[in-house]
Amino acid sequence: MPESHALRRERLQPAIVASGADAALITTLVNVRYLTGLASSNAALLVPADGPPVLATDSRYVLAAERDCPDVELLNVRPVETALAELAAARGLGRLAFEAQEMTVERHAALATTEGLAALVPLGHAVEQLRVVKDEAELALLARACEITGQAFDQTVTRIRAGMTERELAVLVERAMVDAGAEKPAFDTIVASGTNGAIPHHAPGSRCLEEGDMITIDCGARYAGYHADMTRTVMLGEPAAWQRDLYDLVATAQRAGIDAAVPGAAAAGVDAAARDIIAAAGHGGHFGHGLGHGVGLEIHEAPQLGVAKPGTLGDRVPLTVEPGVYLPGLGGVRIEDTLVVRSGAGLAASRDLLTTTQTVTPGELLVLEP
Repeated sequence: MPESHALRRERLQPAIVASGADAALITTLVNVRYLTGLASSNAALLVPADGPPVLATDSRYVLAAERDCPDVELLNVRPVETALAELAAARGLGRLAFEAQEMTVERHAALATTEGLAALVPLGHAVEQLRVVKDEAELALLARACEITGQAFDQTVTRIRAGMTERELAVLVERAMVDAGAEKPAFDTIVASGTNGAIPHHAPGSRCLEEGDMITIDCGARYAGYHADMTRTVMLGEPAAWQRDLYDLVATAQRAGIDAAVPGAAAAGVDAAARDIIAAAGHGGHFGHGLGHGVGLEIHEAPQLGVAKPGTLGDRVPLTVEPGVYLPGLGGVRIEDTLVVRSGAGLAASRDLLTTTQTVTPGELLVLEP
Protein backbone atom coordinates (compact mmCIF):
# COMPACT_ATOMS: atom_id res chain seq x y z
CA MET A 1 0.00 0.00 0.00
CA PRO A 2 2.69 2.57 -0.90
CA GLU A 3 0.07 5.15 -1.93
CA SER A 4 -1.70 4.85 1.42
CA HIS A 5 1.55 5.25 3.33
CA ALA A 6 2.50 8.29 1.25
CA LEU A 7 -0.88 9.86 2.01
CA ARG A 8 -0.39 9.24 5.72
CA ARG A 9 2.99 10.98 5.63
CA GLU A 10 1.45 13.93 3.81
CA ARG A 11 -1.20 14.17 6.51
CA LEU A 12 1.56 14.31 9.13
CA GLN A 13 3.41 17.23 7.56
CA PRO A 14 1.06 19.99 8.84
CA ALA A 15 1.68 18.78 12.39
CA ILE A 16 5.43 19.02 11.79
CA VAL A 17 5.02 22.61 10.58
CA ALA A 18 2.81 23.39 13.59
CA SER A 19 5.52 22.14 15.95
CA GLY A 20 7.96 24.65 14.50
CA ALA A 21 10.25 21.91 13.22
CA ASP A 22 11.89 21.37 9.85
CA ALA A 23 11.40 17.60 10.05
CA ALA A 24 10.16 14.88 12.38
CA LEU A 25 12.13 11.88 13.59
CA ILE A 26 9.66 9.01 14.03
CA THR A 27 11.05 6.36 16.37
CA THR A 28 7.97 4.54 17.69
CA LEU A 29 8.15 1.31 15.72
CA VAL A 30 4.39 0.96 15.23
CA ASN A 31 4.30 4.53 13.89
CA VAL A 32 7.14 3.75 11.49
CA ARG A 33 5.10 0.78 10.27
CA TYR A 34 1.99 2.94 9.88
CA LEU A 35 3.87 5.53 7.81
CA THR A 36 5.96 3.16 5.67
CA GLY A 37 4.65 -0.41 5.88
CA LEU A 38 7.86 -1.78 7.40
CA ALA A 39 7.52 -4.03 10.43
CA SER A 40 10.85 -4.35 12.22
CA SER A 41 12.59 -4.22 15.58
CA ASN A 42 15.02 -1.49 14.50
CA ALA A 43 13.86 1.36 12.29
CA ALA A 44 13.28 5.10 12.31
CA LEU A 45 11.83 7.52 9.80
CA LEU A 46 12.78 11.08 8.92
CA VAL A 47 9.79 13.05 7.60
CA PRO A 48 10.64 16.58 6.42
CA ALA A 49 7.96 19.24 6.68
CA ASP A 50 8.46 19.63 2.94
CA GLY A 51 10.25 16.94 0.98
CA PRO A 52 10.73 13.19 0.63
CA PRO A 53 11.15 10.87 3.65
CA VAL A 54 14.13 8.73 4.60
CA LEU A 55 13.74 5.33 6.25
CA ALA A 56 16.63 3.91 8.25
CA THR A 57 16.94 0.25 9.19
CA ASP A 58 19.69 -2.34 9.38
CA SER A 59 20.73 -5.25 7.18
CA ARG A 60 18.23 -7.64 8.77
CA TYR A 61 15.34 -5.66 7.29
CA VAL A 62 16.77 -4.01 4.18
CA LEU A 63 15.33 -6.51 1.72
CA ALA A 64 11.93 -6.28 3.42
CA ALA A 65 12.13 -2.48 3.27
CA GLU A 66 12.99 -2.56 -0.43
CA ARG A 67 10.00 -4.81 -1.02
CA ASP A 68 7.47 -3.08 1.24
CA CYS A 69 8.58 0.56 1.04
CA PRO A 70 9.65 1.18 -2.57
CA ASP A 71 8.67 4.85 -2.46
CA VAL A 72 11.04 5.99 0.30
CA GLU A 73 14.77 6.64 0.38
CA LEU A 74 16.45 3.85 2.35
CA LEU A 75 19.43 4.10 4.69
CA ASN A 76 21.11 0.83 5.74
CA VAL A 77 22.58 1.55 9.17
CA ARG A 78 22.44 0.04 12.63
CA PRO A 79 22.19 3.24 14.76
CA VAL A 80 19.07 4.47 12.98
CA GLU A 81 18.27 7.48 15.15
CA THR A 82 21.70 9.09 15.19
CA ALA A 83 22.16 8.42 11.47
CA LEU A 84 18.91 10.18 10.62
CA ALA A 85 19.67 13.07 12.98
CA GLU A 86 23.02 13.56 11.28
CA LEU A 87 21.38 13.36 7.86
CA ALA A 88 18.79 15.94 8.89
CA ALA A 89 21.50 18.33 10.04
CA ALA A 90 23.49 17.79 6.84
CA ARG A 91 20.41 18.63 4.77
CA GLY A 92 19.74 21.83 6.68
CA LEU A 93 16.83 20.45 8.71
CA GLY A 94 18.14 21.88 11.95
CA ARG A 95 14.95 21.89 14.00
CA LEU A 96 13.97 18.27 14.56
CA ALA A 97 10.70 17.13 16.14
CA PHE A 98 10.79 13.92 18.17
CA GLU A 99 8.30 11.58 19.81
CA ALA A 100 8.70 12.48 23.46
CA GLN A 101 6.30 9.75 24.62
CA GLU A 102 8.74 7.11 23.33
CA MET A 103 12.14 8.79 23.56
CA THR A 104 14.27 8.04 26.62
CA VAL A 105 16.30 10.72 28.36
CA GLU A 106 19.53 8.93 27.41
CA ARG A 107 18.67 8.76 23.72
CA HIS A 108 17.48 12.36 23.70
CA ALA A 109 20.78 13.45 25.22
CA ALA A 110 22.66 11.58 22.49
CA LEU A 111 20.60 13.23 19.75
CA ALA A 112 21.15 16.66 21.29
CA THR A 113 24.88 16.34 20.68
CA THR A 114 24.39 16.00 16.91
CA GLU A 115 26.44 18.66 15.20
CA GLY A 116 24.32 21.02 13.17
CA LEU A 117 21.02 20.43 14.96
CA ALA A 118 19.59 23.71 16.23
CA ALA A 119 16.83 22.32 18.42
CA LEU A 120 14.85 19.24 19.37
CA VAL A 121 11.13 19.95 19.79
CA PRO A 122 8.34 17.60 20.91
CA LEU A 123 6.04 16.39 18.15
CA GLY A 124 3.38 15.15 20.56
CA HIS A 125 1.06 12.29 19.64
CA ALA A 126 0.62 13.51 16.08
CA VAL A 127 0.99 10.10 14.44
CA GLU A 128 -1.22 8.39 17.00
CA GLN A 129 -3.94 10.95 16.27
CA LEU A 130 -3.71 10.16 12.57
CA ARG A 131 -4.09 6.48 13.38
CA VAL A 132 -7.45 6.99 15.12
CA VAL A 133 -9.33 7.14 11.80
CA LYS A 134 -8.70 4.04 9.69
CA ASP A 135 -8.79 3.78 5.91
CA GLU A 136 -10.81 1.03 4.26
CA ALA A 137 -7.76 -1.21 3.78
CA GLU A 138 -7.05 -1.07 7.50
CA LEU A 139 -10.67 -1.79 8.37
CA ALA A 140 -10.62 -4.84 6.09
CA LEU A 141 -7.58 -6.22 7.92
CA LEU A 142 -9.18 -5.52 11.28
CA ALA A 143 -12.38 -7.21 10.15
CA ARG A 144 -10.42 -10.31 9.18
CA ALA A 145 -8.71 -10.36 12.59
CA CYS A 146 -12.14 -10.21 14.25
CA GLU A 147 -13.53 -12.93 11.98
CA ILE A 148 -10.66 -15.24 12.94
CA THR A 149 -11.31 -14.48 16.61
CA GLY A 150 -14.97 -15.39 16.36
CA GLN A 151 -14.23 -18.59 14.45
CA ALA A 152 -11.67 -19.67 17.04
CA PHE A 153 -14.07 -19.00 19.90
CA ASP A 154 -16.84 -21.00 18.24
CA GLN A 155 -14.50 -23.92 17.61
CA THR A 156 -13.25 -23.90 21.20
CA VAL A 157 -16.29 -23.16 23.34
CA THR A 158 -17.94 -26.49 22.52
CA ARG A 159 -14.87 -28.27 23.96
CA ILE A 160 -15.18 -26.70 27.41
CA ARG A 161 -15.68 -29.34 30.08
CA ALA A 162 -15.45 -29.54 33.86
CA GLY A 163 -11.95 -30.56 34.90
CA MET A 164 -10.20 -28.58 32.15
CA THR A 165 -7.85 -25.93 33.53
CA GLU A 166 -8.04 -22.26 32.68
CA ARG A 167 -4.64 -22.46 31.06
CA GLU A 168 -5.64 -25.44 28.92
CA LEU A 169 -8.64 -23.52 27.65
CA ALA A 170 -6.53 -20.44 26.90
CA VAL A 171 -4.08 -22.54 24.88
CA LEU A 172 -6.95 -24.11 22.91
CA VAL A 173 -8.28 -20.65 22.01
CA GLU A 174 -4.87 -19.39 20.93
CA ARG A 175 -4.14 -22.51 18.89
CA ALA A 176 -7.49 -22.20 17.14
CA MET A 177 -6.77 -18.56 16.22
CA VAL A 178 -3.42 -19.45 14.67
CA ASP A 179 -4.95 -22.40 12.84
CA ALA A 180 -7.61 -20.06 11.43
CA GLY A 181 -4.99 -17.69 10.00
CA ALA A 182 -3.85 -15.38 12.80
CA GLU A 183 -0.21 -14.28 12.92
CA LYS A 184 -0.44 -14.79 16.65
CA PRO A 185 -2.75 -13.80 19.52
CA ALA A 186 -3.26 -10.05 19.78
CA PHE A 187 -2.55 -10.34 23.53
CA ASP A 188 -2.31 -13.02 26.19
CA THR A 189 -5.70 -14.71 26.32
CA ILE A 190 -7.65 -14.27 29.55
CA VAL A 191 -9.64 -17.17 30.96
CA ALA A 192 -11.16 -16.38 34.35
CA SER A 193 -13.43 -18.97 35.96
CA GLY A 194 -15.47 -19.01 39.14
CA THR A 195 -14.23 -16.52 41.72
CA ASN A 196 -11.33 -15.60 39.42
CA GLY A 197 -13.91 -13.87 37.24
CA ALA A 198 -13.82 -10.98 39.72
CA ILE A 199 -10.29 -10.17 38.48
CA PRO A 200 -10.65 -8.29 35.16
CA HIS A 201 -7.17 -9.22 33.88
CA HIS A 202 -6.77 -12.58 35.57
CA ALA A 203 -3.89 -14.68 34.20
CA PRO A 204 -5.22 -18.18 33.43
CA GLY A 205 -3.73 -20.78 35.72
CA SER A 206 -4.20 -24.27 37.07
CA ARG A 207 -7.71 -23.84 38.47
CA CYS A 208 -10.01 -26.51 37.04
CA LEU A 209 -13.34 -25.46 35.59
CA GLU A 210 -16.28 -26.60 37.70
CA GLU A 211 -20.00 -26.97 37.21
CA GLY A 212 -21.61 -23.72 38.32
CA ASP A 213 -18.73 -21.55 37.06
CA MET A 214 -19.15 -18.45 35.00
CA ILE A 215 -16.16 -18.37 32.63
CA THR A 216 -14.90 -15.16 31.06
CA ILE A 217 -12.83 -15.57 27.88
CA ASP A 218 -11.09 -12.43 26.59
CA CYS A 219 -9.24 -13.11 23.34
CA GLY A 220 -8.20 -11.62 20.03
CA ALA A 221 -6.29 -12.50 16.89
CA ARG A 222 -3.60 -10.40 15.22
CA TYR A 223 -3.78 -10.38 11.43
CA ALA A 224 -1.37 -8.39 9.22
CA GLY A 225 -0.51 -6.31 12.28
CA TYR A 226 -4.11 -5.47 13.23
CA HIS A 227 -5.55 -6.50 16.59
CA ALA A 228 -8.99 -7.89 17.40
CA ASP A 229 -10.49 -7.80 20.90
CA MET A 230 -13.51 -9.78 22.08
CA THR A 231 -14.82 -11.08 25.41
CA ARG A 232 -17.54 -13.61 26.09
CA THR A 233 -18.76 -14.87 29.45
CA VAL A 234 -20.36 -18.32 29.38
CA MET A 235 -21.90 -20.59 31.99
CA LEU A 236 -20.81 -24.16 32.77
CA GLY A 237 -24.00 -25.82 33.95
CA GLU A 238 -27.24 -24.15 34.92
CA PRO A 239 -26.77 -20.63 36.34
CA ALA A 240 -27.95 -19.43 39.70
CA ALA A 241 -30.41 -16.56 39.65
CA TRP A 242 -27.75 -14.03 40.64
CA GLN A 243 -25.49 -15.18 37.80
CA ARG A 244 -28.21 -14.80 35.18
CA ASP A 245 -29.21 -11.41 36.59
CA LEU A 246 -25.60 -10.21 36.52
CA TYR A 247 -25.17 -11.34 32.93
CA ASP A 248 -28.40 -9.65 31.86
CA LEU A 249 -27.29 -6.41 33.52
CA VAL A 250 -23.95 -6.35 31.71
CA ALA A 251 -25.56 -7.30 28.39
CA THR A 252 -28.04 -4.42 28.77
CA ALA A 253 -25.25 -2.00 29.60
CA GLN A 254 -23.20 -3.14 26.63
CA ARG A 255 -26.09 -2.68 24.25
CA ALA A 256 -26.58 0.85 25.57
CA GLY A 257 -22.89 1.60 25.06
CA ILE A 258 -22.95 0.25 21.51
CA ASP A 259 -26.08 2.26 20.71
CA ALA A 260 -24.38 5.42 22.01
CA ALA A 261 -21.25 4.92 19.88
CA VAL A 262 -22.18 7.10 16.92
CA PRO A 263 -20.27 9.84 15.04
CA GLY A 264 -20.12 13.01 17.09
CA ALA A 265 -20.76 11.28 20.42
CA ALA A 266 -18.56 12.36 23.32
CA ALA A 267 -16.22 9.59 24.51
CA ALA A 268 -17.27 10.22 28.11
CA GLY A 269 -20.92 10.14 27.10
CA VAL A 270 -20.61 6.71 25.50
CA ASP A 271 -19.02 5.45 28.70
CA ALA A 272 -21.80 6.99 30.77
CA ALA A 273 -24.51 5.34 28.68
CA ALA A 274 -23.36 1.94 29.92
CA ARG A 275 -21.94 2.94 33.31
CA ASP A 276 -25.13 4.64 34.47
CA ILE A 277 -27.11 1.42 33.96
CA ILE A 278 -24.65 -0.55 36.05
CA ALA A 279 -24.58 2.13 38.74
CA ALA A 280 -28.37 2.27 38.88
CA ALA A 281 -28.38 -1.47 39.62
CA GLY A 282 -26.12 -0.88 42.63
CA HIS A 283 -22.89 -2.09 41.02
CA GLY A 284 -21.17 1.19 40.20
CA GLY A 285 -18.29 0.26 42.50
CA HIS A 286 -17.88 -3.07 40.73
CA PHE A 287 -17.09 -1.56 37.33
CA GLY A 288 -13.68 0.03 37.69
CA HIS A 289 -12.26 0.22 34.17
CA GLY A 290 -13.18 2.27 31.12
CA LEU A 291 -15.91 1.17 28.75
CA GLY A 292 -13.57 0.67 25.81
CA HIS A 293 -10.68 1.76 23.63
CA GLY A 294 -9.55 2.07 20.07
CA VAL A 295 -7.87 -0.85 18.29
CA GLY A 296 -5.61 -1.13 15.27
CA LEU A 297 -1.88 -1.68 14.95
CA GLU A 298 -1.91 -1.77 18.76
CA ILE A 299 -4.42 -3.46 21.03
CA HIS A 300 -4.99 -0.24 22.98
CA GLU A 301 -5.19 2.94 20.91
CA ALA A 302 -7.05 6.22 21.01
CA PRO A 303 -9.85 6.98 21.58
CA GLN A 304 -10.41 5.96 25.17
CA LEU A 305 -13.98 5.55 26.42
CA GLY A 306 -14.08 6.36 30.10
CA VAL A 307 -15.11 8.78 32.82
CA ALA A 308 -13.99 12.31 31.86
CA LYS A 309 -12.14 11.06 28.78
CA PRO A 310 -11.90 13.86 26.20
CA GLY A 311 -12.88 13.92 22.55
CA THR A 312 -15.71 12.84 20.29
CA LEU A 313 -16.08 9.89 17.96
CA GLY A 314 -15.55 10.34 14.23
CA ASP A 315 -16.09 8.37 11.06
CA ARG A 316 -14.21 5.07 10.49
CA VAL A 317 -13.08 4.77 14.11
CA PRO A 318 -12.83 1.17 15.41
CA LEU A 319 -13.21 0.67 19.14
CA THR A 320 -14.32 -1.79 21.79
CA VAL A 321 -17.33 -1.64 24.09
CA GLU A 322 -16.64 -3.85 27.11
CA PRO A 323 -18.58 -3.22 30.33
CA GLY A 324 -18.04 -5.59 33.22
CA VAL A 325 -19.20 -6.21 36.76
CA TYR A 326 -16.81 -7.94 39.15
CA LEU A 327 -17.94 -9.30 42.53
CA PRO A 328 -15.08 -10.29 44.87
CA GLY A 329 -15.51 -13.80 46.18
CA LEU A 330 -18.24 -14.63 43.66
CA GLY A 331 -17.13 -13.98 40.09
CA GLY A 332 -17.77 -11.56 37.29
CA VAL A 333 -19.14 -10.90 33.82
CA ARG A 334 -17.59 -8.98 30.94
CA ILE A 335 -18.95 -8.76 27.41
CA GLU A 336 -16.86 -7.08 24.73
CA ASP A 337 -17.17 -6.43 21.03
CA THR A 338 -15.09 -4.56 18.48
CA LEU A 339 -17.09 -2.25 16.22
CA VAL A 340 -16.46 0.53 13.71
CA VAL A 341 -18.18 3.88 14.14
CA ARG A 342 -19.48 5.02 10.76
CA SER A 343 -21.04 8.18 9.38
CA GLY A 344 -24.44 7.65 7.81
CA ALA A 345 -28.13 8.01 8.29
CA GLY A 346 -29.69 6.21 11.23
CA LEU A 347 -28.33 3.78 13.77
CA ALA A 348 -27.96 0.94 11.27
CA ALA A 349 -25.44 2.99 9.28
CA SER A 350 -23.57 4.33 12.29
CA ARG A 351 -21.53 1.25 13.16
CA ASP A 352 -20.21 -2.07 11.90
CA LEU A 353 -20.05 -4.87 14.49
CA LEU A 354 -16.90 -6.83 13.66
CA THR A 355 -16.80 -9.46 16.42
CA THR A 356 -19.56 -11.99 15.92
CA THR A 357 -19.91 -15.53 17.23
CA GLN A 358 -22.26 -18.25 16.06
CA THR A 359 -22.47 -19.93 19.46
CA VAL A 360 -23.51 -16.85 21.48
CA THR A 361 -26.71 -15.00 20.71
CA PRO A 362 -26.30 -11.29 21.58
CA GLY A 363 -27.75 -10.59 25.00
CA GLU A 364 -28.27 -14.24 25.93
CA LEU A 365 -26.13 -16.26 28.33
CA LEU A 366 -24.65 -19.38 26.72
CA VAL A 367 -25.12 -22.36 29.05
CA LEU A 368 -22.76 -25.27 28.44
CA GLU A 369 -23.08 -28.87 29.49
CA PRO A 370 -20.52 -29.57 32.22
